[in-house]
Amino acid sequence: MKIISMQSHVVAVPPPYLGGRYWIFVTLKTACGIEGVGEVYASTFHPKVMAAAIADVFERYLLEHDPHHIERFFRQAYSSGFTQRPDLTMMGIVSGLEMACWDIIGKAANQPVYQLLGGKVHQRLRSYTYLYPQNSRGEPDYDDVELAVESAVALMEQGFTALKFDPAGPYSSYSGHHISLELLEKSEQFCRKIRAAVGDRCDLLIGTHGQMTPASAVRLAKRLEKYDPLWFEEPVPPGQSDAMASVAAKTSIPIAAGERLTTKYEFFDLLKRGAASILQMNLGRVGGILEAKKIAAMAEAYYAQIAPHLYNGPIGAAASIQLATATPNFLIQESILRWQGFHADILKKPIQWQDGFIIPPQEPGLGVELDMDVVAAHSPYSGDQLHLAMDPQPFDVKQAASDSWNKRWHAEQVA
Repeated sequence: MKIISMQSHVVAVPPPYLGGRYWIFVTLKTACGIEGVGEVYASTFHPKVMAAAIADVFERYLLEHDPHHIERFFRQAYSSGFTQRPDLTMMGIVSGLEMACWDIIGKAANQPVYQLLGGKVHQRLRSYTYLYPQNSRGEPDYDDVELAVESAVALMEQGFTALKFDPAGPYSSYSGHHISLELLEKSEQFCRKIRAAVGDRCDLLIGTHGQMTPASAVRLAKRLEKYDPLWFEEPVPPGQSDAMASVAAKTSIPIAAGERLTTKYEFFDLLKRGAASILQMNLGRVGGILEAKKIAAMAEAYYAQIAPHLYNGPIGAAASIQLATATPNFLIQESILRWQGFHADILKKPIQWQDGFIIPPQEPGLGVELDMDVVAAHSPYSGDQLHLAMDPQPFDVKQAASDSWNKRWHAEQVA
């Protein structure tokens, strides 16, 4: 079996851009006519740059090769240009192409990918979602605690048993910083009121995105411990595991991290330093399905669990579902609400979600198929912004305490 062609598809996501401004899909085709689909979650550069880079990697390391040879493809791409080290953009490209190879492998064997990764362990997968509260005008509003409480209760009534929110934003390119007393109080108020509203029916997941210094993160964690969150996510910027470990050592809340990391080597660094006990690899960035399986196995030896991150499209989600289904130390999968809207529209058959759980598919390969008519109708992406953006200004204590400043920054993300 040989791969003979590849296409990339940069799909513009309609407002309110749940899952980012665009999704990058790749489709591979073999000489015997089997097609596979994958998703690249790498946004360091504009999609025009990414599309050219994807084509280069494909032509060098996959064209005319057997899709079964995952290890060969990974090692040659990993060592590209005499690097042989984790590279976020390269591994994002590898991830998308690699999951497309697995889709082909599963279809050729007439088996779901999870059956080829050790077999089904979980009959259903617990999932969580961020809160996406809206004001009376239907606009996203992440600063109003009462709207957050309403959103939490509504999602609990739909069946979710875990809810994530991040009241300690916004996220500056200059983070980590020491957040203000106002933001400390606001974060505790969010936890207190949401916990009171949902009781013990839902776990609370404290989302942060590396905003804080270790000292500030510890101050916030001490305030939130009484509400018994399931995790405290990425409290300090990625890249310095000892700093995150210093936070982990000073709080009873489990630390979760990994959405911005790639390959087994960066995750090993988290584990060996005791920096995180819940690993949040994104399957479209970490190096692919097999690399994620290796990370999960490594975590199992540390009695750590995985909770795959997902803030992109449904193909990356499908790969995560395959991995989670075959992974004993799986904890929970990120969902974007119940996989409605554009996440459903772009698939021929939506991801199945029921009473708070994702139901693994029985179809071969990744178990999902893109609706290419919808892909074509939303391609190409014509914007100039990246998938997500950070505030270009340093953190300002007085501005950060201002609702109008926070609302302005959040509004820019969906403009």
